[in-house]
Amino acid sequence: MDIKRSLALLLSSYGCFLFGQEKSIDTIYIFDNQMNRVKLFHPVTTITPEDVEKNSSNLSDLLRFQSQIYIKENGRGAVSSPSFRGTTAQQTAFVWNGININSSFLGQGDINNIPAFGYDQIGVKSGGGSVIYGSGAIGGSIHLNNTLDFNKGFHASLFSEAASFNTYNNFVKGSYSNEKFSFKVSGNYITSENNYEVPEFVVGSTSFINTNGRYYNTSVNIGASYKIAAHQTISWQNQTFDASQHYPVFEANGNKTKYKAQTLRSLISWDINKTNISNSLKAAYTEDNFQYFSDITLPKSSGATGKNYIFKNDFNYFITPKINVNAIGEFQVNKGEGYQTGFGTISRNIGSLAGLIRYFATTDIRLEAGIKKDFIENVSSPVLYSFSGKWKALAWYQVGINFSKNFRYPSFNDLYWQPGGNLDLRPEASNNIDMNHEFSFGNLKIILSPYYMNTKDLISWLPTSNGYWAPFNIARTESYGLESQAMWAKSFGKHILKLNAGYTYSKSIDKDTQKQRMYVPLHKAVGNIEYQYDFLTLYAQGLFNGLTYTTSDERRATAIDPYFILNTGISADILKKYTLGFKINNITNTVYQTVMDYPMPKRNYSIYASINF
Repeated sequence: MDIKRSLALLLSSYGCFLFGQEKSIDTIYIFDNQMNRVKLFHPVTTITPEDVEKNSSNLSDLLRFQSQIYIKENGRGAVSSPSFRGTTAQQTAFVWNGININSSFLGQGDINNIPAFGYDQIGVKSGGGSVIYGSGAIGGSIHLNNTLDFNKGFHASLFSEAASFNTYNNFVKGSYSNEKFSFKVSGNYITSENNYEVPEFVVGSTSFINTNGRYYNTSVNIGASYKIAAHQTISWQNQTFDASQHYPVFEANGNKTKYKAQTLRSLISWDINKTNISNSLKAAYTEDNFQYFSDITLPKSSGATGKNYIFKNDFNYFITPKINVNAIGEFQVNKGEGYQTGFGTISRNIGSLAGLIRYFATTDIRLEAGIKKDFIENVSSPVLYSFSGKWKALAWYQVGINFSKNFRYPSFNDLYWQPGGNLDLRPEASNNIDMNHEFSFGNLKIILSPYYMNTKDLISWLPTSNGYWAPFNIARTESYGLESQAMWAKSFGKHILKLNAGYTYSKSIDKDTQKQRMYVPLHKAVGNIEYQYDFLTLYAQGLFNGLTYTTSDERRATAIDPYFILNTGISADILKKYTLGFKINNITNTVYQTVMDYPMPKRNYSIYASINF
């Protein structure tokens, strides 16, 4: 990274403490302009494109081994959902280039229907963030970000992988930029028969074979940015995704089903960046379509189309070199149309106003306070707030504290699904507090983050006396625990060694039963070690998942037993342009599940090659 780019990123993150210095943005454009401000107060785990290649099967595998999120996956490549700090999938926000993309129908994101490739950076942030990122940002948020460089010329790369279970994965990317224009395009195609066997897992009287487990998906990303003036850029980011998932069959003559999904996300941004003032005006269109086939040989049996029109303005101003104000306004129109879902055409208008003030007392002390009000058609929403502070108390120790009130409003399915939809639902509301203790000793960095969360009006679907399920605001939960992370890196001559490990303790209690909530492991630990010598790289990944209850009464007989998974891989760079690699996943051949009765693959392999132009 050159000095000019480093200065641009530093000033965009911390603001200008000296107005006499002109802020330069000549080298990079970041679509999520809030992310650098978030990093001032909260630890954010960053996953790079190089990290993605280590867990390239899907986004579920990537987040499972390279973050502290618990991932529930109904078998490899099937329906998958995340859980931060003992919360639900609906309490996790997926944010694409600064825009919340949780499904209007489900109120969550299906991880395996979000591509893993095509981003310049994936960020994982634990803790509440509804003031900035809206509904669902209660337990944490997953950020899928793109950037565009200027003055970098032409670059291209190709990644191709062949793996067990007839899995093929191809990704190609190209970019070009000069002083005023930047363009980037990428495409990814993954297909897998996914017909893995787990002989130790018996269904009925036969060993498990993932029959009808096939999946494929295709994604295309296009980004462009043009400098219309010295301090103004207009930019566009577009993503299309098409996927098909076949659901496993557990009986010899079982009915074969499948699910198809198509998404479109398109974002235009006009950005003005000057010494003490900046403004980002965004207009976005997102579309989510799905079709369910109760028999893969017949036409769809149900489905829906969701269309969202989003307008967002983010104004940032330094009143003085130490005081910064930030105003964010957003308006959305959410539209949906169901097919055999019990509802027809539906629409909802949503608006919000948020204000934040940041005070940079010194280079070692900074504070932020925020407030937000959402205006949701036919839904009464609470006033949200946040407060964050960070203090570098010693050369080797920093402490941060965060308070926030966060929420999730009911999804279309919660309100309108028939039979069962409940128009009287209230938004889920949560009060969060966490602390971050950061210790730095030379090449070693340790982060300890204790947290506490209290949630009310949790929306739960329950059976009714009429024979169908319906959602109600009945659950109250209390979550507390500890997230920890240790990072160490050392280079000596041609040798580079990197260590990254994390441990999470999650206690999430239903306050009415005083029992641990379903699919919340008490313990999760991940570790990644990488050794590089000259052109050769060797890495290993470990994952430990503790006992996980699958029922609300903590029944041990149906709980998922603890398991440990170990992956390893080796790669070689040839002539600085070519890379050849080999990976072994689940090298210990462990039999394990993340969702009851859906075993994951045992030992499997992949070989890959990449070329950089």
